[in-house]
Amino acid sequence: MEVASVNIGSKRTLSGRSFRGPTGIFKESVARAVTVGTLGLDSDAVCNKRHHGGPDQAVYIYREEDYGWWSEQLGREIGPGTFGDNLTLRGLPEANLVIGSRLRLPDLLLEVSAPRIPCSTLAQRMEDPTFAKIFTAAERPGIYCRVIEPGSLREGDDFSLEPYAGEQISTLDLFRDMSRRLGAEELRRYLAVPIGLRTRAKFEAKLN
Repeated sequence: MEVASVNIGSKRTLSGRSFRGPTGIFKESVARAVTVGTLGLDSDAVCNKRHHGGPDQAVYIYREEDYGWWSEQLGREIGPGTFGDNLTLRGLPEANLVIGSRLRLPDLLLEVSAPRIPCSTLAQRMEDPTFAKIFTAAERPGIYCRVIEPGSLREGDDFSLEPYAGEQISTLDLFRDMSRRLGAEELRRYLAVPIGLRTRAKFEAKLN
């Protein structure tokens, strides 16, 4: 398994039916080594910090294989960084991972925290107001990670998976459950694993 592409975005402005405003969703592949800290990749733009970025959404990863699937579905080439991913990975066996599992790279350690929830920015990026619904139905959301050990990475780096020792709840489980009403037992189950802080706050509030 390896890093197929490292993608960095600069601030751009979108103006359309689905979204208007600044965004960092337009990512471009870079060949150089990139420093990664607890808030993400060096020089990568995060414009809406209320909903994006932060320590639990520091790095967004997407599978190269899923981009191939999208290219077939949409009838056009969809390449690395299109969905705003920082890392496009090759060889990851599933489109989701267990929350709390880790990706070890030569000089970096990431921990899975959440799935990506599609928004109006993605819909405008794809120039399709219905794309958030299409993305949701596809159940290939990509994966957010927190940075456990900061370092650097570059295209071609190998990585391995380190399993989570606790309860096995996948990012796809959470992706599906974000759209339905959860009972107290289900909420406590999620709160027992290292989900992202934004989701944790929502689930804790529902228990109170």
